[in-house]
Amino acid sequence: MENLIQTLAIYAIPVLLAITLHEAAHGYVARHFGDPTAYLAGRISLNPLRHVDPVGTILVPGAILVASKLLGGSAMLFGWAKPVPVDFSRLRHPKRDMLWVAAAGPGTNLLMAIGWAALLKLVGSIPENGYSEPMARMALAGIEINAVLMLLNLLPIPPLDGGRIAVSLLPHRLAWQFSKLEPYGLAILLLLLFTDILGAILWPLMVAFRHLLAAIFQF
Repeated sequence: MENLIQTLAIYAIPVLLAITLHEAAHGYVARHFGDPTAYLAGRISLNPLRHVDPVGTILVPGAILVASKLLGGSAMLFGWAKPVPVDFSRLRHPKRDMLWVAAAGPGTNLLMAIGWAALLKLVGSIPENGYSEPMARMALAGIEINAVLMLLNLLPIPPLDGGRIAVSLLPHRLAWQFSKLEPYGLAILLLLLFTDILGAILWPLMVAFRHLLAAIFQF
């Protein structure tokens, strides 16, 4: 039980930062390109409480961590936050600007993963002390959760960020047809999750991303 509590404590900060900054980035970039919806709703905020979804941010990731500890083995951490409201019709160039709004979230996760990797390198380069192991474990957790959020959201499934990026890049007629998948996006994602296809897609990408960071930072 003590080990489980330690694991939850180590993952809490990386999870909250990853989700909070991901969502706030969407709202900030949307405002930059002309849509103040998220700003007016108070969602361009570093306050995690404005973005936390009780089920997706707390219950589901917590249950995955508990199950992986109790049953042994490893599991892909999975979760979500309350989506930031974006009115794409209010963007100055809706189809073009949609790409930047959508890419802001995964881009922020990429920057955070790099930041956690730099912290891991720093921890390994200073004399070992009582904080070394917890900080190293937190840095690894930060790399993991940000990599998952980045790669998951880049899947070309509306309404994931990758789906919106695809809509922005496709020719108008194909984009309109592809966007019709959005009402079924969650069902498609859950189907991929429960049939282990999602894991088969994301795990190799996760491993490759971790190896890339390890090669860059030499840890």
